[in-house]
Amino acid sequence: MKAVGYRTPGPIDNDDALVDIELPRPTPAGRDLLVAIRAVAVNPVDFKVRRSTVPQGEDWKVLGWDAAGVVAATGPEATLFKPGDEVFYAGSITRQGSNAEFHLVDERIVGRKPALLDWAGSAALPLTALTAWETLFDRLDVSRSVPGAASAVLIIGGAGGVGSVAIQIARQRTDLTVIATGSRPETRDWALSLGAHHVIDHARPLAAQIADLGLGAPAFVFSTTHTEQHTAAAADLIAPQGRFALIDDPQGLDLMVFKRKAVSIHHELMFTRSIYGTPDMARQGEILNTVADLVDEGRIQTTLTERLSPINAANLKRAHAQLESGSTRGKIVLEGFQAGGSDPDSL
Repeated sequence: MKAVGYRTPGPIDNDDALVDIELPRPTPAGRDLLVAIRAVAVNPVDFKVRRSTVPQGEDWKVLGWDAAGVVAATGPEATLFKPGDEVFYAGSITRQGSNAEFHLVDERIVGRKPALLDWAGSAALPLTALTAWETLFDRLDVSRSVPGAASAVLIIGGAGGVGSVAIQIARQRTDLTVIATGSRPETRDWALSLGAHHVIDHARPLAAQIADLGLGAPAFVFSTTHTEQHTAAAADLIAPQGRFALIDDPQGLDLMVFKRKAVSIHHELMFTRSIYGTPDMARQGEILNTVADLVDEGRIQTTLTERLSPINAANLKRAHAQLESGSTRGKIVLEGFQAGGSDPDSL
């Protein structure tokens, strides 16, 4: 089968940063699904792994976690899906990725593909939707109010992949006032189009802009990017006993700035449940099915903003480089293993 991988971690401008390769078609075991990949999205985790991780026990490391495709075969213990089912998912960081014609994934972290979206539109959603959902409801616990705080959430990086979905989920599943950040006209407009009540500029002092809104100190702050640049401001603007969540990997994060207000700090990693095989691992499949329902009800839209075709090393290198620039709005998705985005039906 066709795949894209690397042997030596490094920068994206290396000739061998990502390479078109041929690998054996895998065989599903246990609760695995073998999925014929139709589209994949690119996320920061892709380039973080590519820059730092040596293949372990494999000649090649295959990246890619967001995926949409068709179940081609199932393991002997799989019961949730059958061959021919259309699915979408974000996979596990401990396994080979989805930048391949066929991919193995545990059925418990898979959801049904939204009926109203095509392959690319569906592939844009799983990783960011799971991250946003788990942050809002499992980490920040936004359904539990903070005494005296404004019933509001500040989403730092509102136009990025996770922020774009978090805005929509917060609007559709909570009564929170949603404040997003965006520094360019196109990112501000994007966040507003997704449902943000207010958009403030993360290139300017955040606390003063929050105060100018007249809402009071927000109960929740959700930082999706550049947390090290905004930690002090978040501590200044958040309500006493508020809750702060982050998903990126800041260097030298000073948590002590939150102590005076007794703010709780919450890390979110979408892969935790699959890494450790937690008892509630199947919750991710349930979340994805709920997201699919919200899409099909017209309440959540895909965050796809750019399509590339086909899925190959050249296009993946282009997508990685663009994502690493830090200026991406929404999600970049690649579709098909031949030009035009359509694959031969090789189920």
